[in-house]
Amino acid sequence: MFLIGAEMAFAEDAGSFSVTTATPRKSHVARMSYIENGDIRLGIDLNLGGAITYLAPATNYELNAINSSDWGRQVQLSYYSGPVPYHPPGIAMNQSWHFIGWNPIQSGDCYGFESQVLQHTNTGKLLYTKLIPMHWPLKNFPGECECEVWLELDGPVVKARCRLTNQRPDQTQYRARTQELPAVYVNAPFYRLLTYRGDKPFTGDALAEITNRLDLEKHWAQWTATERWAAQVNDAGWGLGVWNPDALVFSGGFFGKSGVGGPQDSPTGYIAPNRPDILDHNIVYDYHYELILGTVAEIRAEAYRRAVQTGSLTYRFERDRQGWYYADATDTGWPIRGEISIHPAGPRPQIFSPDFFIRAAAAPQVTLEAAFSKDCTNATVLWRRLGEKDFVKTHARDFAVVSDGQFHAYQINLAASTEYGGVITQLRFDVWLAGKPAQMRLKSVSLGPDLLTPKK
Repeated sequence: MFLIGAEMAFAEDAGSFSVTTATPRKSHVARMSYIENGDIRLGIDLNLGGAITYLAPATNYELNAINSSDWGRQVQLSYYSGPVPYHPPGIAMNQSWHFIGWNPIQSGDCYGFESQVLQHTNTGKLLYTKLIPMHWPLKNFPGECECEVWLELDGPVVKARCRLTNQRPDQTQYRARTQELPAVYVNAPFYRLLTYRGDKPFTGDALAEITNRLDLEKHWAQWTATERWAAQVNDAGWGLGVWNPDALVFSGGFFGKSGVGGPQDSPTGYIAPNRPDILDHNIVYDYHYELILGTVAEIRAEAYRRAVQTGSLTYRFERDRQGWYYADATDTGWPIRGEISIHPAGPRPQIFSPDFFIRAAAAPQVTLEAAFSKDCTNATVLWRRLGEKDFVKTHARDFAVVSDGQFHAYQINLAASTEYGGVITQLRFDVWLAGKPAQMRLKSVSLGPDLLTPKK
């Protein structure tokens, strides 16, 4: 995400950072709404779009874990799309953030203008907030969208549901960009970032400590969190964990001097579950996550209780893209009704799955229900293994397609390749074209055992 002050800005697509000059923060008076159970107390600031600015154990109200040194922190919604830069005519833009593009966030903008709450309900057990976010790089320019957040408590856990409803006049389908689901900033005492990134999830295997320092290395760390959680903890091993069932890749690290500092101080730790997604001009985009207060062992135990392990994966494009996205291609847009219809927008159309975790031995075949137009000659499926940053051309299988525009079931035997093994974390389909325009339509993709042959 982003930080201001004597701090570094994340150029997400460029993978680099630049030092920015602090923009004076406008005066701010918090308008808090709290809920509490016997374990934790949660507070949101209705003058910052309902972002989470307070989370502490019910036994110690002074131990607030959340950092709010500027409007780019808190625990908050943050969404990304094109164009890059996004600079509406007549609107001032902080040039330090030109690389961020379209970026509505929950709290406010880098100039200190706060997001507007449209509706709020506190039942004593549930906090609901509806808001218009602000574009972070732009001066006092509300997003062309509405956001909703539902927060409730379950023991030491905050359960969150989030929704973006886009209303953009620009109907361009921009490429997928990495979303923060959500962005989480903690205070200086919680400087130790712990997670699991190995190939034996949910077995109690040894944890990893991410030691990335933004002020030294100029970038946040990024890793495959194979148990789908990470935590920022203090020297005693107590702190805040973040779990997202739909995100396998996390980013995070620490900025500034660790150990001493509170909500208004510059030093901060950061965690964000990440997933690339296309945000159409009219999309309704939902996700959920959980925040967990406790020791590392308690945080991990909560993640284990939520774990769903499976020997196969199936993506059905009935109402959404299921996290799939493209390069050199677009689809027919939102809403999704039973299929994704993909058209080339460049010389080498590629279709990417979201990140996942599955052992090759449990998933020897990929099956897709697809239709190819007459200009499609053949296709390739590629796989990426745990620890590989990109696809390797030898990790691939070509397959012939029926170019009649009708749906057919295709089953590709991945296990026939000697390169197929270990843990698989992503698929990619490359579509080869004899001419243009061409089209590929997908109803479903499954990775697992033989899904076509009836069982005896």
